[in-house]
Amino acid sequence: MDLSAALDFLQDNHRAVLSTVRRDGTPQLSPVTVAVDETGRVVISTRETAMKTHNVRRHPQAWICAFTDAFFGPWIQIGGTVEILALPEAMEPLVDYYRRASGGEHPDWDDYRAAMVRDRRVLLRLTPGSLGPSATG
Repeated sequence: MDLSAALDFLQDNHRAVLSTVRRDGTPQLSPVTVAVDETGRVVISTRETAMKTHNVRRHPQAWICAFTDAFFGPWIQIGGTVEILALPEAMEPLVDYYRRASGGEHPDWDDYRAAMVRDRRVLLRLTPGSLGPSATG
């Protein structure tokens, strides 16, 4: 699978497991919702206080394994470097993330923006650097 096909897969399949590296070098796994931004980065919304955020600050690499809603079937793996975009700069990218991950508009954008601030949301932006394996090998 090439990068273009992997990113196309993520356009329609937003369920994934994110792997980051703990302080002791072991993997920390988290179920996440992923989307692809306009530049081809894999984006994930999370909290400033989440372990995955702390792990990425210390070791800015991560991997995702994304799959269909049915779980069994096609899946892909992408790894790469990760940057953390925090509020207030993250607000409009978080809005874009919501649109891409949910496939539509939020019923109350003011409420969404308030929740992003209240929850101390950040956006993880993974720049793909490695692919595979995938369901087809």
